[in-house]
Order: sequence, then C-alpha cells, then structure tokens
Amino acid sequence: MRALHRPLTGPTAPRRVARVWLLDLDDTLHDAQPAIMPRIDAAMTDYVVRHLGLAREEASALRLDYWKRYGATLLGLVTHHPIDPHHYLRETHRFPDMHRLVRRRPALARALRQLPGRRIIVTNGPWHYARAVVRALGIAGSIEGIVPIEAMRFAGRFQPKPSRPMMGRLVARLRTRPSCCVLVDDTVGNLAGARAAGLRTVLATTLKEARKPASTRARAGSSRAVELQVQSILQLSRRVPSRSTL
Repeated sequence: MRALHRPLTGPTAPRRVARVWLLDLDDTLHDAQPAIMPRIDAAMTDYVVRHLGLAREEASALRLDYWKRYGATLLGLVTHHPIDPHHYLRETHRFPDMHRLVRRRPALARALRQLPGRRIIVTNGPWHYARAVVRALGIAGSIEGIVPIEAMRFAGRFQPKPSRPMMGRLVARLRTRPSCCVLVDDTVGNLAGARAAGLRTVLATTLKEARKPASTRARAGSSRAVELQVQSILQLSRRVPSRSTL
C-alpha cells in the first residue's frame, strides 16, 4: 500500500477536496491502553534508567514530569540530555508481536472510507510503530498516508501535537486551508492546539474521558476546542454526512 511506503514529510500535490481528515492513531483508531501503552511506558522508563543512570523510581518520575511539562517525554529528554531521538524512538516502540496485540478491523476500514475527502494519520508516535499498527488494523487502503513524529520537526526541533505552529505547517504542506481540515483525536489538549490554528475538531471519547467527573469532561460546542464529540470513528462516519457544518 502506498500509505506504508514512507511518511508524509514534504508538500503534497494540491487537490480540489473539500475536507481533509487528520486522524490520531492510539486510542482514536484503536484501543492502545490494555497491551500497548503499558509496554511503551515501561520501555521509556527502562531507557531513562540505562542512559541517564537513574534508579527506576527516579526514572519513572522524570519521564512523567517531562510528559507533563512538554507534552512528550522525548521533548524533555532531548532538551535536557544528550539523547539521540531516533534511537530513543526505536528502542521504546519495539513491537515484533504487533499482529497479536492489534486485531484487524474491517469495520474500521469501511468507516474510514466513508469519510468524504482525504484521510491522513497524524501521530506523535514514530514511523515504524505507526506503520505496524496501520498494517495490523488492515486500514492502509483507507488512508492516504501517515505523518509521524519524525515529520514534525522544524529548525531541528521536534514540535509534535499539540503544537499550533506544527499544525499550521502541516496544513501548508497539504496545500489546503485550516478550515478544510478536521483533527480527530482523543486528547483535548491536541484539539485545542488545532482549534487555535483554525482547524475543525472532533473528540473521539475514550474510557479515560468517561471516568472523569461529569463537571470536568470535555463538551462539544463552536466556542470550545471540541466542536463534535463521538464515541468512535464508526460513529463519526455515520454522523458526518448529516452535518453540513463539519
């Protein structure tokens, strides 16, 4: 599949398409919580232990601190330590058994094809990992390509979601307008960055959102970061044709 040949890093050919769907991967297109995220968290902590010489408890605390401060542990590590980001991404996202962890979802592939316009995955995960997940889900034929974290660099610095400048550059790379793009994500902070850059937004709710107190849950509305809220991509594909405002 062309979508798996290489990441989308350069400008794409302009097209007369009304809508561009920018789709998050983990916890949006598939549930990464049961098996994948715990392994990534453990691998990140192990990496900090090995390369910074910290005790495991200290390493775990530092990883979480960088995630909270920078939005990604990687950004904190490359900012404060002589870490090779590509080596870090390879070592912390090793999943030779991905086919056992992520099951093929024909219904998801059909739902994606029902979304009118271009469909592009935008993930803070690395290229090799995103490609493996897409292949395991069986959705390569339903998307145009993948924008991984390696493609979110400017002037030598990583600027992943929720970076507003990155969103603006991505829109320019796709040769479209912000108002034509819709970010579908499970993280409200990422949606807020996209909304500030002029994109439309859809919150794909997850179990972690449902566990929050009702008063703190995200709510959809034109004046908020979240314009539309759905439980899944399958629900989105059914609702979009009847919503001319999105």
